[in-house]
Amino acid sequence: MTEQGLTTLLADASVEDVCRTIQRDGGVIVKDAVDSETLQGLWADMQPHFETTPYGEDPFSGTKTRRISGLVGKSRHLFPVLDHPLVNGAAEHFLAIPHPMWYGDMKISVPANYHIGVTQVIQIHPGEGFQPLHRDDSVFQWEHPTYGREARIQVMLAMSDFTAENGGTRVIPGSHAWDDERAPSQDEAFSTEMTAGSILMFIGSTFHGGGLNSSDAPRTGLTFAYDLGFLRQEENQYLAIPIEQVKTFPESIQRKLGYAACPPLMGWVEADGKMAEPMTLLQENGQARSLSDLDAVDANGNKIATTS
Repeated sequence: MTEQGLTTLLADASVEDVCRTIQRDGGVIVKDAVDSETLQGLWADMQPHFETTPYGEDPFSGTKTRRISGLVGKSRHLFPVLDHPLVNGAAEHFLAIPHPMWYGDMKISVPANYHIGVTQVIQIHPGEGFQPLHRDDSVFQWEHPTYGREARIQVMLAMSDFTAENGGTRVIPGSHAWDDERAPSQDEAFSTEMTAGSILMFIGSTFHGGGLNSSDAPRTGLTFAYDLGFLRQEENQYLAIPIEQVKTFPESIQRKLGYAACPPLMGWVEADGKMAEPMTLLQENGQARSLSDLDAVDANGNKIATTS
């Protein structure tokens, strides 16, 4: 971290550099991570919703802040951001951690997957005050120090420039290492300053909050979270987006919406008389994929069946 807050890396940074920085500071900024065409597409898709979305009604939501949700169903221009290699690399590193367990007399290792937890465009208008500092993994009542793994990685894409004056997201570097007895203070928080197209990534245990907008223009950011695949999604993606629309999405997006079961057993459906992956329901005449096909490995890295 720097005296000005989180470290800024360039878009050609490696996944290792991104993860190392997040592990040290609790978050990182990646400059110019999203191309201008994608950014312009997101603006075009969101514009009609700004006109119909009211301000929030409490200090957390923001009484001069507009929040647009259900973004995957509103803009396909979000897809390349969801599939961004640095974002997915960080999610793999912090969330897809193998968990040891006994399967009969054999000790096996089962990796978690991850899915979209929440999506919002957050537009902070002039006159909005500081949002209370908080941890995003509080939705899971997560304890700190953590249970040995993070629950969430959060991404904030700057759709407009973020500055200290216009409400750039405030982050407390290093706060991911605090226990639950230590309270956050605005005096410890730094405003995120980044140009449109840059992204802020931080883990769910890092204290942060929206900033005060003392400028004469709105600050607009698009945020989404990747959560552990065995945790309930904060925003109900199954009701937010009609399944007929989901069927038209690329498989990578379908899986991230939560239609991939998390090994070894979480989130299955019955199909063809089997305990099967929900992805089966999205495929025309698709053959049910049994949970025994999901990824679990023994101590030597060999894939094994996990159901009986």
